[in-house]
Amino acid sequence: MARPVLDPAWTVLAHLLLALPLLAAVRVPALPAAVRRGSARAGAAVACLAALSAGAAAATALVARLRVLGEVWAATTPDRDPYAPGAAVTLILLIAAGAAWWTARALSRPEPTVVAVVLAWAGLFTAPVLLGFPVAAVFAAQLAVAGAVGVLALRSPERGVRIAAAVCAAVGAANVSLGALDGRTATFAVWGLLGAGCAAGAAYGAAPRPVRSGAAVCAVGYTTGVLVAAGAVSDLAVVWWALPVLAVPALAAALGPRLGEVRLPVEIAAAVAGVLALGLSAGRAGTLALVLALAGVVCAGAAVRPERRALGWAAGALLAAATWVRLAEAGVSTPEAYTLPVTVPALVVGLLRRRRDPQASSWTAYGPGLAATLVPSLLAAWGDPGWMRPLLLGAAALVVTLLGARRRLQAPLLLGGAVLAAVAVHELAPYVVQVAGALPRWVPPALAGLLLLAVGATYERRLRDARRLRAAIGRLR
Repeated sequence: MARPVLDPAWTVLAHLLLALPLLAAVRVPALPAAVRRGSARAGAAVACLAALSAGAAAATALVARLRVLGEVWAATTPDRDPYAPGAAVTLILLIAAGAAWWTARALSRPEPTVVAVVLAWAGLFTAPVLLGFPVAAVFAAQLAVAGAVGVLALRSPERGVRIAAAVCAAVGAANVSLGALDGRTATFAVWGLLGAGCAAGAAYGAAPRPVRSGAAVCAVGYTTGVLVAAGAVSDLAVVWWALPVLAVPALAAALGPRLGEVRLPVEIAAAVAGVLALGLSAGRAGTLALVLALAGVVCAGAAVRPERRALGWAAGALLAAATWVRLAEAGVSTPEAYTLPVTVPALVVGLLRRRRDPQASSWTAYGPGLAATLVPSLLAAWGDPGWMRPLLLGAAALVVTLLGARRRLQAPLLLGGAVLAAVAVHELAPYVVQVAGALPRWVPPALAGLLLLAVGATYERRLRDARRLRAAIGRLR
């Protein structure tokens, strides 16, 4: 009877309202048990269909935010939602959420509570858009809803509710962040508030550790986003945006001992921000060298803590990379003139370290010194059309490999062997290409097939040989 009169969305709402008494029948003891079960299932089926119908409209409102990516900071007024009866959609979702919550209390089961949380969030979060509120009111309401569901994720004692609320908070925060890209002021205001809220959630000690870790990672992400946006507003070249972004890992390294349980997620997220800074600065060699050097300083500062000693290797690699980039920018074609003066004293220091502590690893003693010359020389040899540098580098790598094998030292053996193999591949590649071009086309596939047959026939033996080789290398110092 209602279908010819009402709009489709309001018709769904009418069906939902008529289904509520069927759900309520589960608490009427006068009815037979089979009647109660059948009525409740029928009401639940109608409520689910109504929620799915309204959920499609809510999903459309969420997905519509993707249009902002077509022109960021365009400061345009979004079109009204194509679903005109937005009030009906909101009411359907909220009524369905209330029915799910009532069902959870009536049946003493936790599953309907999770459904109630999701439906209530969907109804409240999309209501400002579906009802055509002004842009500022939409952002304010959606931030409030995201904050409320985030608090629920932090404080709820039920695991299922915590997970559902955390997912809803993450989806809502991502959606409103996407919508805020439509204007500069909205970007800074929304992202700043969300970052502050995530930081407050990460600091809430009574919350479960996974929820706090997720909030901490989001706080780092929003901080990075605000700094990138600040770089974009300043009209600086993209390569200079890396400097403010690099402040994120620097701050994480400084606050590391005070972060407690969320320290590791924060440091991982800050490391991702550092990689982003390197990517932003890659367009100009001078800026890249500067950012590499600053990143090395940050890693060196973090390596002062005993539990982060491994970052010392990253610091050394970054500082060395900064030097190589600077030399490449200066047009240096003979890196050995700059690397050998570093290698010799480094090897002397490593030798003294090994004499004082025979149990010290060869990677600690000799690895940095050998890599300081072998790696830049290898990169230069691969781009050198002459024969002198590959010959000298191959001879040096052979000597290092033999010394490592004789002294049973892992670092010289592996570094020298790897460089020697790379030089051999570089020198033999042109001849291999010529030979392969002179052979009939069927010969390379046939040889590959024979090789596979040989490996397959002796698979167990090759596997034992590989294990013995790994054990022998592992016994080296």
